[in-house]
Amino acid sequence: MLDFITVILAAGKGTRMKSKLPKVLHCAAGKPMLQHVIDAADTAGARRNIVVTGFGGETVRKTIGDSAEYVEQREQLGTGHAVLQTKELLAGERGTIMVLCGDTPLLTAELLARFHEEHVQAGAKATVLTAIMPNAKGYGRVVRRASGEVLKIVEHKDATPEELEIREVNAGIYCFDAEALFSALERVTNDNAQGEYYLPDVLGILRDTGEKIWAVVADNYECTLGINSRSQLAVAERILRKRKVEELMADGVTIIDPKTTFVDADVRIGMDTTIYPFTLLEGDTVIGEDCCIGPHVRFRNAVVGDGVRAHYAYVHDAEIDGGADLGQFTHIRPDTHIGENVKIGNFVEVKNSEIGAGSKLPHLSYIGDCDMGTGVNMGCGTITVNYDGKTKFRTVIGNNAFIGCNSNLVAPVAVGDGAYIGAGSTITRDVPPNTLSVARARQKDIEGWKDKRK
Repeated sequence: MLDFITVILAAGKGTRMKSKLPKVLHCAAGKPMLQHVIDAADTAGARRNIVVTGFGGETVRKTIGDSAEYVEQREQLGTGHAVLQTKELLAGERGTIMVLCGDTPLLTAELLARFHEEHVQAGAKATVLTAIMPNAKGYGRVVRRASGEVLKIVEHKDATPEELEIREVNAGIYCFDAEALFSALERVTNDNAQGEYYLPDVLGILRDTGEKIWAVVADNYECTLGINSRSQLAVAERILRKRKVEELMADGVTIIDPKTTFVDADVRIGMDTTIYPFTLLEGDTVIGEDCCIGPHVRFRNAVVGDGVRAHYAYVHDAEIDGGADLGQFTHIRPDTHIGENVKIGNFVEVKNSEIGAGSKLPHLSYIGDCDMGTGVNMGCGTITVNYDGKTKFRTVIGNNAFIGCNSNLVAPVAVGDGAYIGAGSTITRDVPPNTLSVARARQKDIEGWKDKRK
C-alpha cells in the first residue's frame, strides 16, 4: 500500500455547537470526532498525521496526544491559509498530501485508502472526494469534462439552473501532489467577500496550468458528512453505532435489539456472546466469548473474561474474570479485579479490591480497599470499614474465610485463612486462621419490660 501524509483541519471553533469545547473534540461513539479521522487515516496507511489547530489548540493537543503532529493557525483566514501553515513542517516531503476535515467522523479507512489509490492511478495533481447527495442544496457542485476530469466546482449560489441539477458535490476532502499543492497555495488570493484564502482555489490554479484534476465518488454520501451542530452530531452517533453493532453481529455476537444497544467504536466482543437490550458498552471495554450481558448493563473500560453473566450492573475501569456472575444493581468501581467464578448478588458495591476466585458476595455489601482470597463467603450486609475520615485503609481476608451477616471489618484488619466471623460482629483486631471471632454485645433480656411501660 502506498503511504501518504494527512493534513487535518481542526482550527475552527464551531459556533453552532454552542460549546466551550473545540468542535472536533465533541465525541461520537465514545471518542472525539478528530480521533475518528486520525484512526481512519492511520488504518488507511497514513505515514504522518498533521493537525492544524486554532481555537482551543492546547486542549486539542492534550486530548489527542501523540497520535498526531500539530501546527497552529493563529488567525483563521480560510482553509488555504490553514494548509499553508504546514509548509515548513512538510518541507522536503514528496508524494501525496491528503487534506481532511477534523469534523468528519464518519470517514472510513476503506474509503480513504481507495481515494488515495485512485488519485495515484489517475496521475492527477489534485483529486477531489465527492458524494452523490439526495439533496444537494447548499453544496458546491462538481462539473466534469466528458473525460471524467474535474472542470470546476461551482458554489450553490453561483450555479446555473443546469448545474443545480448535478447531485455530485464537493466533500471538502482532497489529495494533492505535495509540490504542486504548496506551489499553488502561494498563488491563492483572498480577493473575495470574506477576505479568506480558500483551498478549492488551488484546483483552478492547477487546472489553468494544464494539470489533471480528478474526482473520486464516495460509496455512501453519509461517510463524508461534516458535523456542525449537536443535532448533526446525534445523527453521526446513530450511524457509527449502527455500523458497530452490524460489525459485531457479523463476527458472531448476538445483539437482541440493535436499536437499544449502544456500543462504542473501540469495544471488542467475543463470539457467541449475547447482548440484551438497554446495554451500554463504552471506552476500551473488551468482552470475552459466551457471555450474557444485559439487560440494563453499563460497562466502561471493563475487561471481561469468557462466560461472564451480568444484568442491571455498572462496571468501570475494572477487570472481571471468566465465569463471574454479577447480580442486579451491582457497582464494580475502578481498580477492582473480580476473580474466576465469583458470584456477586444484588446491591453490592466493590471498589479498589481483589476478589479471589470462587468467592461469594451475595447481597447488600460494600467491599472497598480489600484483598480477598479464594472461596470466601461474605454474608449479607457485610461492610469493609475502610475510611476513618482522613485515610483509607485496607482489609485482608484469607482463603475460605466465612464472614457472617451484618459484620463490620474495621480496617486496617486481617482475617486469616479459614476463619469464621459471627454474624453482627464488628471486627477491629486481626483474626487468626481457623478461628471463630464474635465481637458483639451479649444479649440481655429484661422480663416484664412491656408491662412496666404501661
